[in-house]
Amino acid sequence: MRVLLAQLMFCVFVAGCGGGSSNGESETAVDSDQPPVVSGSWYQPALFATWQWQLSGPVNSSYEVDIYDIDLFDSSESLIQQLQLSSTKVICYFSAGSYEAWRSDASSFSEAELGNTLDGWADERWLDIRSENVRAIMKRRLDLAVEKGCDGVEADNVDGYSNNSGFNLSASDQLDFNRMLANEAHTRGLSVGLKNDLDQVDELVDYFDFAINEQCFEYSECDVLSAFVERGKAVLNAEYRQEYIDDEIVRNTLCNESLNLQFSTLILPLDLDDEFRFGCL
Repeated sequence: MRVLLAQLMFCVFVAGCGGGSSNGESETAVDSDQPPVVSGSWYQPALFATWQWQLSGPVNSSYEVDIYDIDLFDSSESLIQQLQLSSTKVICYFSAGSYEAWRSDASSFSEAELGNTLDGWADERWLDIRSENVRAIMKRRLDLAVEKGCDGVEADNVDGYSNNSGFNLSASDQLDFNRMLANEAHTRGLSVGLKNDLDQVDELVDYFDFAINEQCFEYSECDVLSAFVERGKAVLNAEYRQEYIDDEIVRNTLCNESLNLQFSTLILPLDLDDEFRFGCL
């Protein structure tokens, strides 16, 4: 989920940037210049791809769209196969940067790897993305996506460095982690989307196949995502503002702007539970 930027945590002291987290947990060596994996074959969503995003409640499989984005853990292989029967691609969601106590692999994390709670999401805690164990868990989640037959993945909460995570995460730490996720997805034949993290779009666009963004129209941030469009990569956008829901004129204006930018925009409930859905395509 999108979280409000609370505190920009760029490192300013050489010793402080690489000298360990606030709780003494060891870190990985940062290699933020790792090149993108380009060999292989995986799904690449096209501009103006239609999509449905539902992460809670029984999935409504009746929409005729190009892409379904659904929860990796909560979705069965049979549901994924059912959706794919109509040539729909399935993107599987998991949180790569936050701890969720209800997940089946939650016990794999150590307490030292758990940071502050996310702003607006009190049941989630930021992860120390420098930890080798955290990275190993995320690779296993990618393996699970392959096992379930997902066409791609949405890795959420990949902007901890720009939030009050409780760790001394740098921009380079985040680039390294996000590039690792993208490369590991591609080595498994999975498409991968960049979730939010707008400040690093230019450094990450060549690693990711599409973008998933929340509220770029509401916060006047959409221009940043033009880097994806320029490369023919889909931008899947979701807006939650009440005015878009209640006022058809405002909603139509939003959709016209979205079409001009070549985005695929939905107006959805914040809980992503299919209570309602307005699409611009």
